[in-house]
Amino acid sequence: MVLVMAPLYDEVVDLARIYLGPAAKRFVDRQIKGHLEIDSVQLKLSDLDELATWCYTSSKILMNDGKAREFSDRVKALNSNNS
Repeated sequence: MVLVMAPLYDEVVDLARIYLGPAAKRFVDRQIKGHLEIDSVQLKLSDLDELATWCYTSSKILMNDGKAREFSDRVKALNSNNS
């Protein structure tokens, strides 16, 4: 078995856990695979803006708009934290 490291993906999931609890990994996986059409290990900094947009769009049906916007903004901010 080969373990593939995906530190950016892990950061996004860890962040999502704050807002979505145990559903975070599944939620993030759906956004990445369904909307970005890549595997989680392929996630790169240049994908974060689009991912943040989808996180907002998809999470605002699960939480209030302010929390969904905060979540999206924090996903975008990962770009500046990792550059």
